Amino acid sequence: MVSVYEKLKGFVGHRWVVFVCAMWDMSFAGTAYMFGSISPVIKSSMGFNQKQMAFLSVAKDLGDNVGLLAGKISEVCPTWGVFLVGVLQNVVGYGLVWLIVTHQFPSLPLWMLCVLIFVGQNGSTYYNTAALVSSVQSFPESRGPVVGILKGFVGLSGAIWTQIIAMITIPDQAYLIFIIAVGPAMVSCTLMFIIRPVESYRQARASDGSGFMFIYSICLLLAAYLMGVLLLENMLDLDQSTITLLAIILIIFILLPVIVPILLVFFSEPKSLDGEALLEPPMVAATKPMHMVDETGTGGKHVEKEKPSKLEVLPLSEGPRDIFQFQARLWQAVTTAVKKIKRTNGPHRGEDFTLSQAMAKADFWIMFFSLTMGAGSGLTMINNMGQICQSLGDDNVNVYVSVISISNFLGRVGGGYFSEVIVRNFGYPRLVALAVIQVVMSLGLFYYVLGLVGQVHVVAISMGFGYGAHWSIALAAASELFGLKNFGTLYNFLTMASPAGSLFLSGLVASTIYDYYAEQQAKQHMAMPNVTGNNELFLCEGNICFSLTCGILSLVCLFAAALSMIIVHRTKRFYAQLYGNTRT
Repeated sequence: MVSVYEKLKGFVGHRWVVFVCAMWDMSFAGTAYMFGSISPVIKSSMGFNQKQMAFLSVAKDLGDNVGLLAGKISEVCPTWGVFLVGVLQNVVGYGLVWLIVTHQFPSLPLWMLCVLIFVGQNGSTYYNTAALVSSVQSFPESRGPVVGILKGFVGLSGAIWTQIIAMITIPDQAYLIFIIAVGPAMVSCTLMFIIRPVESYRQARASDGSGFMFIYSICLLLAAYLMGVLLLENMLDLDQSTITLLAIILIIFILLPVIVPILLVFFSEPKSLDGEALLEPPMVAATKPMHMVDETGTGGKHVEKEKPSKLEVLPLSEGPRDIFQFQARLWQAVTTAVKKIKRTNGPHRGEDFTLSQAMAKADFWIMFFSLTMGAGSGLTMINNMGQICQSLGDDNVNVYVSVISISNFLGRVGGGYFSEVIVRNFGYPRLVALAVIQVVMSLGLFYYVLGLVGQVHVVAISMGFGYGAHWSIALAAASELFGLKNFGTLYNFLTMASPAGSLFLSGLVASTIYDYYAEQQAKQHMAMPNVTGNNELFLCEGNICFSLTCGILSLVCLFAAALSMIIVHRTKRFYAQLYGNTRT
């Protein structure tokens, strides 16, 4: 009979607990989506114009996407060390920004504020790296569901924070910056000793699929609940007690996934060692190094000589493990031969590329520029949501930030599912789905240009959904075209497309157009005489402030869709061979 203490010890060390805690950490780590809520107070307090705010926005995007250092640190430090670095960056960066905005600290030049926001937001890359690496290593046979669910919770974090903040009475909007500085850090400090890689394939169960489906259901229910709460808040004037009750229900939804490890540890019978050994996935065993697979401690030559006799006399109790060992050796022999061929001819589509090899391929750069234009357009509108609402006299900035966050989550889940249907059922290239998404984004932006009813809602939904779908579709396509061996490096490079696009589209296009119309309005109304265009605070009012920008971005998204279709044309034969046999 297993004691309660042993079960509690097993519970803390269970990989499902690691995964659930990683989900909780990701629920509060996506602070980048809160920038639209804090940008107006930074702008008014510091007296910045729109172009200066665009530079701060780009600094935030760079901090949120440049995770190469976090990846390197995760290779040499324990998981709690990675979390600790992220906590320090988060608190120091955004903490100093809060002190400056509230005038408790001397004002700093724009470039130093950019550095502080970069440092503060870069802390989230450490949270993401630690949680993702720990979860993927704990679930090597379920990488897709693990990454999708964790990224989905990152997308929901903006809406989650908005509801929790509504439950708290804050003195002013500047206090949001303080919450961003300490909130994710507190959650990570609480969980950083639990979230760690668990090398326990023996914990694999046939019920794992049901566990993932349960968590997927919670994700969708959570998104639907948040959307319902937003509609209630938009249509009704809720009192503080009702808002508090809704936030408590939200927290209960977030805690619900812990049911899975509780059922597995406390209400399921433990498997025997022999039974658990049979659960080891062959691909996991096959990818182990030779010194890990060979349990005899003998040299390579000696093993080769003994292999025939071991296969001829195969005890029943050791048969499955010896078969796995043989599969591993056979796999290594095949991969060694393939590597020799690759050294001569170079990798082809679907094989493992290094970053330098991928950068020599046209497919890689076409995909990168498609992401730069498509995701860059979405990020530009997301970052300017505060100014868009301000120009239209709409005070519901937090509502739109939540809508973007929920749409982002649905885009990641829906985009991945839609693209999977395309490749599995029809054998078409995955980027067909990305081209469709980019056309939808173009239509949403054009709707704003027309100035029709609900234009901000349409932009918030289409940009949030489209931006989220970019990463679930494009990154899956990159893993298919360039392999999984160096996917981490390729992923980190491709994510640079988003801030690169935002740097140009927001820093040069959107901000320049906004400041131009703001200056024209100031001169016409004689509100700011002797306008120089350098140090004055410009405020633009009306649909004109962003209508031209949306028109330009609409064309940019169409061009991105054209680039995606170029890759579709170039890779359709490859996808037909890769997935053609799965069509019914």
